[in-house]
Amino acid sequence: MPRARSCWEQSLELRLPINAKIVMTAEFQSVLQSWSAPLGVPISLCLAALVYARGWFLLRSAFPGLISGGRLAAFFAGILCVWAAIGSPLAAFDDVSLTVHMVQHLLLMAVAPPLILLGAPALPMLRGLPQWMARNVVGPFVRWSLVKSLGRFLTNPSICWLAATLALIVWHIPSVFELALRWDWLHEVEHACFLGSGLLFWWPVVQPWPSVPRWPRWSVPLYLFCATLPCDALSGFLAFCDRVVYPSYLSAPRLFELSPLHDQEWAATLMWVSVTIIFLVPAALVTIRILSTPRPHSVEQAHDLSPGILGQAPCASKLEVS
Repeated sequence: MPRARSCWEQSLELRLPINAKIVMTAEFQSVLQSWSAPLGVPISLCLAALVYARGWFLLRSAFPGLISGGRLAAFFAGILCVWAAIGSPLAAFDDVSLTVHMVQHLLLMAVAPPLILLGAPALPMLRGLPQWMARNVVGPFVRWSLVKSLGRFLTNPSICWLAATLALIVWHIPSVFELALRWDWLHEVEHACFLGSGLLFWWPVVQPWPSVPRWPRWSVPLYLFCATLPCDALSGFLAFCDRVVYPSYLSAPRLFELSPLHDQEWAATLMWVSVTIIFLVPAALVTIRILSTPRPHSVEQAHDLSPGILGQAPCASKLEVS
């Protein structure tokens, strides 16, 4: 006896246009069954989550007000977004649908990085490592003058913006994009590049501890606005181009009942709308915070008002890390 459809399923079918339904064809099932989860991704993410959680709980027990539960939730949400992009079954369809591929890119560049940085990961990760490793390996490494100089260079807002812009443009050049679809190792490099450049891009915006602002806070909305320009240019090109830019999708199975050109238009629209909203929210928060913050009357007050956009960073004076 066939299963009776629920009211929700019937109403969903009425609301969705026919050409937007996902049909579980044999090709869809074949693509899904051919996918195998990469072991390195979940193992690495789980290790990072465990180290952070251990450090967070240790800090929480010693200094209850140092790092809030919201930062823990933000970090885990960021880790979950990275897994969804490259470790979940979503990755099976990135060479089938450009829209799915665009979802991956957005998660890696625009969603996961700010969430991870909002978790203020430096202190919990350092505290969560074994003590011998933190003292004898990580500590001397981060105090190395070359590492400090490189860190200061990479976290300059102009370098952060340029790195994210170059990553976006270079990896969407048709020839480079096609090579990444063809070679798995290059595709992994692409994902790492998107995540790394995303972390750099959001660094001046979130300003996680122990970093200090390099530019005044009023520059953050302008920084975010300038970042929308290359995204708008790319999405506009994909949306209004009368041909399929990436030829691999011409021969890909049509799992979503969309032609390759329509799939390209959906991907461009998704990028356009998502980036605008994602960048608008922190820009608005920064603007509101600037307008609502009283003018500092001393150097100490100015320093207290300087941390990143979405809340105060952990107070370094409360804890000395060996």
